[in-house]
Amino acid sequence: VLAGPADGPLVVFAHGSGSSRHSRRNRHVARVLNDHGLRTLLLDLLTPDEEQTDLVTARHRFDIELLGNRVENAIDWAVEHLNPPDVGLFGASTGAAAALMAAASRPEEVGAVVSRGGRPDLAGTTLPEVDAPTLLIVGGRDTTVLDLWDHAVRHHGDRPAVDFLGRVSTYAEVDERSTTVAANLRAKGLQPGDVVADLCDRRGADRRVDGHLVDGPAQRMAV
Repeated sequence: VLAGPADGPLVVFAHGSGSSRHSRRNRHVARVLNDHGLRTLLLDLLTPDEEQTDLVTARHRFDIELLGNRVENAIDWAVEHLNPPDVGLFGASTGAAAALMAAASRPEEVGAVVSRGGRPDLAGTTLPEVDAPTLLIVGGRDTTVLDLWDHAVRHHGDRPAVDFLGRVSTYAEVDERSTTVAANLRAKGLQPGDVVADLCDRRGADRRVDGHLVDGPAQRMAV
């Protein structure tokens, strides 16, 4: 489903398991993007037969290489037939990993990646190859992803978590800073569920990391 203005930037949707181009949530997001001057491309990453098999076996939803290749094919088609000035990817669920994999393999075409929840970790070894600016949106009630983060901090705290403008921060360092930010916000009267706006620039990793991970383990806050 291609929608929006006749020209301009294009956002390709990479949805995950149990979703499709007919998803009411995806179509709502697409309409909002259309209203702001962006074209959107919603497509099914699985064939009807694959979707039926996946409903029973869950085999294809975690085949990130397959899903990633389908997203890459969509990008190639769009570049050839639509010639957009910029291409962005919007991923959800396992589609988040597929979007990141496609961004790594199409660095000249993909200008940005946004992931709503999902499992970006499933992109595996291709993650370090992603050069496009990436926004990972995690809800305060997304306990699975939050648990994965806590596990990474406990067991891999000294490993690199963010490499931004030449500065590398470990999982433990990011966790400590995000917890500090969350505590400061609570001290100023904010409560869980309050909306927090973050304006950051390219002057340093601290600003970007602190804005991205307001959810610290000690003081959980939904952003």
